[in-house]
Amino acid sequence: MWFKNLQVYRLPVGWDISAETLEDQLARKRFVPCGSQDQETRGWVSPTGDEFLLHRVGGQWLIALGLEQKLLPSSVVKQEAEERAEDIAARQGYKLGRKQMKDLREQVMQELLPRAFTRRRKVFAWIDPIGGWLGIDAPSQARAEDVLEALRQSLDALPLGLLRTERSPTSAMADWLAGGEAPAGFTIDQDCELRSVSEDKAAVRYVRHPLEGDEVRGHLAAGKLPTRLALTFDDRVSFVLSEKLEIKRVDFLDVVKEKLDEQGADDARALFDGGFALMTGEFGRLLPALIEALGGELNAGATGVELRPAA
Repeated sequence: MWFKNLQVYRLPVGWDISAETLEDQLARKRFVPCGSQDQETRGWVSPTGDEFLLHRVGGQWLIALGLEQKLLPSSVVKQEAEERAEDIAARQGYKLGRKQMKDLREQVMQELLPRAFTRRRKVFAWIDPIGGWLGIDAPSQARAEDVLEALRQSLDALPLGLLRTERSPTSAMADWLAGGEAPAGFTIDQDCELRSVSEDKAAVRYVRHPLEGDEVRGHLAAGKLPTRLALTFDDRVSFVLSEKLEIKRVDFLDVVKEKLDEQGADDARALFDGGFALMTGEFGRLLPALIEALGGELNAGATGVELRPAA
């Protein structure tokens, strides 16, 4: 159990909800597969394949949103509808009107949906009710919204806010690159993206390239700002920090994963739990260190915006 990305949100420290209550409320939106006329469905599934929607390891919680989507390209529907329209036009002697074509496409869609292939995926979310973290394994905030929307529909209330820091990631990353030195506990790796703030939006990307030279400083002096920067924390976790405070391409290094081998877990569940415990432990160290490197948390202690179920 290792996240590849982390979209970070803030919960109140000591969030006042029990694991049992959360499990019951998640069950309001349990996953149901697509029906014959459904194009997509989503709901909570067990993170570990058993009957429980909430998995607990050492005070850390794991949930998973299941999504199923029918694979029916619009081009297929359009082609089938056009072929049928040609046959109808040949029989009746004139082409179908705009409304008739719309109705025909809808009819084709309804006929093809039951035979369409389906694709399923899971999106995992980590909840630290003591530290006040909600982390979603999603590559973008837009993808994380699937989980947030499902939580909004499931829970009575969810006091949630975006993680905000005194310094913007862009400003901090620019200073680190200009000075050639990362903040305490971090090292700068060899991937970076710099983008111009002018209308042309010119961008320079470095991949596996040293970043401490005059070339990078020249781009900064010319007005380009970092939008992504690869970092390593404490020689244990590598990641890419984005301008939106997203943590991408997370890689737990061998020194972390060797601990799992040392535990001597001999079955799949023990390996899963051991990996989850190690991962959340590292996130629990990384996030405070990253916040400190960005000048501290803005409005620390605020509970954020309360998300309530839709009426």
